[in-house]
Amino acid sequence: MLVEAEIWTVARTDKGNAVLVKPLGSERAVPIFIGQLEAQSILIGLGNVPMPRPLTHDLFISVMEKISVTVERVEVTDLKDGTFYARILLKQGMKKLSIDSRPSDALGIAARLRCPLFISEAIVDEAGVAINLITEEDSETEVPSETELERDRLEEELQKAIDEENYEEAARIRDRMKEL
Repeated sequence: MLVEAEIWTVARTDKGNAVLVKPLGSERAVPIFIGQLEAQSILIGLGNVPMPRPLTHDLFISVMEKISVTVERVEVTDLKDGTFYARILLKQGMKKLSIDSRPSDALGIAARLRCPLFISEAIVDEAGVAINLITEEDSETEVPSETELERDRLEEELQKAIDEENYEEAARIRDRMKEL
């Protein structure tokens, strides 16, 4: 059975970034571990931060609007072998669609649209933690700036260039990072 929930917070832990999904009225939250860029995108959506260019979630929403599709709700449906599963329920006229999604993408869209969010009670029972065990030190309270987002993106590109032994590209990226 699914219960209505909310994105309670995004936290930085010793295991990485986690978005905490909390059933409404509950004292438990489910940490779903996600990448740094996904965490930033969710924070941007929650903070309603305007970006100079659309991020992937913004682009997806724009495309849906152009083809008259609305998001009815987002659901975190399953947890198998440590992997969470989600879906986005869409409506186009009288037609309803269910789209398989990574939870981070579904939550990034839900954060922007403020659409209903649901989570499986079985997931809460299996993976939920008491919210009083989560310290404020873990919570991300600030939305990253555009400069921080760009720096993070460039750091990933720099590491990729180094891994591929593309040192000219690495030098170009390093110089761009110095400008920031």
